[in-house]
Amino acid sequence: MNLDKESAKLLRSVKLLSCDVDGVLTDGGLYYDSEGRETRRFHVLDGLGIQNLMDTGVQVCIISRSTTTAIAHRANALGITHCYLGVKNKLETMHHLLEELKLDLKDVAHVGDDLNDLELLLAVGLPLTVPRAVKEVKNVAKFITEKNGGDGAVREITDMIILSKKQ
Repeated sequence: MNLDKESAKLLRSVKLLSCDVDGVLTDGGLYYDSEGRETRRFHVLDGLGIQNLMDTGVQVCIISRSTTTAIAHRANALGITHCYLGVKNKLETMHHLLEELKLDLKDVAHVGDDLNDLELLLAVGLPLTVPRAVKEVKNVAKFITEKNGGDGAVREITDMIILSKKQ
């Protein structure tokens, strides 16, 4: 994977990777078991990529409108301590987190795919998305992954950030 100088510089500055869930860490499908419980399918490649990224000192957070407990379980399994569910205003939540972490919006890469991510994507230093994102999100993203959400898209991003920090 070769990064041009401008992309490498943006990726190298990332201190916090923020991820939406549905359509980014998952394929966007909603699954229900026989008891009516909502579940999600996550990809193992994304999980290892997130752990590898955190090992470099980059923090990771999840910000989702969903309230499904499967997301909290996945975050816990990966060691993600900043997991926000049921969020209607992602930018406001991000401001609170950045205050706690003593970081700035320019230090953040956010990957989202739908209109509820747009305000945050417009505010962060590095807006990212996936191929199945809505047009408005694609128009503001600096980078669109090759992989679809739930199919290793976040791993693609984590690998690029890690690589940029080695250059």
